[in-house]
Parts: sequence; C-alpha cells; structure tokens
Amino acid sequence: MEAKEGAQEGLPVRIGLLAGGGSFPFAVARAARQSGIEVVCAGIKHEVSRELASEVSVFKEFGLGRLGRVLRYFRRHGISEVSWAGWVRKERLFTPARIFSLLPDWRMLRIWYFSLRDRQSQTILTSFAEEFEREGIKVAHSTRYCPELLIKEGLVGCVKPKARHLEDIRFGWDIAQRMADLDVGQSVAVLEKATIAVEGLEGTDRNILRAGELCRKGGFTVVKLPKDDHDMRFDVPTIGPDTIENLKEAGGAVLAVKAGGTLILEQERVVELADRYGIVVVAYEDSPQ
Repeated sequence: MEAKEGAQEGLPVRIGLLAGGGSFPFAVARAARQSGIEVVCAGIKHEVSRELASEVSVFKEFGLGRLGRVLRYFRRHGISEVSWAGWVRKERLFTPARIFSLLPDWRMLRIWYFSLRDRQSQTILTSFAEEFEREGIKVAHSTRYCPELLIKEGLVGCVKPKARHLEDIRFGWDIAQRMADLDVGQSVAVLEKATIAVEGLEGTDRNILRAGELCRKGGFTVVKLPKDDHDMRFDVPTIGPDTIENLKEAGGAVLAVKAGGTLILEQERVVELADRYGIVVVAYEDSPQ
C-alpha cells in the first residue's frame, strides 16, 4: 500500500520516522501529527526514548544492525517517505565483539564490509539512504515537517559577542569548516586564536567538556558547522539546552553556528539558559567580517 498525498502542501498522509536519541524525533513526530500525518516509528534500541511511543501511531524498536528488518517494517506499513531524526552514538560501531552486540543482519553486513569506501559518518548515512531509496522509500529532508527549527541569523538571546570573541569566531570558523568538510566532526573550541579541541567520534557535547578540561581558564569559543555541501537528510548540526548546560559546566563563553544550516531545539529554553549564564549564542550565514 502506498502513502497517498494529503491535502496540506502535498504532504503524504503517512510517513516513517527512524528515530535515534534526543528531542528532535519528538519535534518531528509532533509537527507531522499537527499536519494531519500518521507517523510510523522505528526506534533505534538503546538510543531512542520509549516515551516517543505516545507521540506516534505505531512504534517498534530495532537493534542498530537490523537494517533489513527496519526496511521490511516500513514496507509492511505502506511507507514511501521516511524522516531520520535523532543522534546515534557512533562509538557503538567500534566496541569489542561488536558483531555480537549489534547482531547485524545480512543487509547491514553487506553494506559495512562490501559497499562502503570508508566509514566516515556521511559515507555510512549516504549508503543507508541509498538502501532505503532502492526499496522505494524516499529519505526526506530532516526539517521537511518542522522547518521552523532551522536557526535564523542573529543573536539567540541578549548576550552580545565582544571584539575578542569575534576574532575567535572568525578563526574557529575556518577550522570548523575544514573539519566538517573532511567529515571529521562538526565543532571546534578555540581561545585567543588557538585550537583547544576538535570534535571527532565523541560528538559536540563531549568535545565541549573536553575543551573545558584542556582550557581551565575558560572563556573559549565553540564553532559548530555543517559541511559546505551537507546532505540535509541527516546529521544536521543541532544545538539545544544540553549544549548550553555543557558550555556552562566547561567554562565556555561563546557558541557560533551557521544560520539556516543548524537545528535549534527548545529555543525558548536555550535563550533562557544562555542569558542566565551570560553565554553568547549567535548564528551567521558566513564567517563574521
């Protein structure tokens, strides 16, 4: 059974949601429901919150290695369009005896050992998306159902960057862009035009905390960016209240992101925390001049 087109802006009447951790899957599910769309959710076990089940029509958990089962599940429910939302801890793919903990099916094994040219995040996710497309399931833009979550240019909150902050933003922007384009990570921490920490496998939150350990005086700037040619179907840079809490804990002073290329979750709470802690949160379309 194919999903029919709904009356509202040509959206389907039913979509699939492949959900990882965090609050972004909740935002997608709620936005879809408000548009009259039924949501069939496949949650990634050990990542997804089971509370998401109350926000969708159908919910089932799947192991990270069960790609074939996920595809059959969506086909069985007549899904022709799916949205990917939420984070997955990539380090789980590199644990000892991972084949026993992940229990990958044949489809996952074929991709992992025979299809990937490398195992960088963008390569893995693109290969998964191609597998969905081969099954006739379109992977939609991450913000197709909630475009309002893309951050707009300007300050988020009331705290303005000082001249020294702008210097570090400009310096860090170039480094962050290079690291993102190389698919190394999305964030860097800098202070006084020196690189403190570069994100790798651990993700932005842990990179911020590591920057705090390495820069005990605090006051550093974090720049978080997507690739220049970022595929907006997945792994879109995301900030939220936890990002601000981690900056406060680590002693960070500034968070700079790309306008139109970054998701901001629970924006009112982000503003409240940033203003309370005196942290600059600012979005630019390009490096500030």
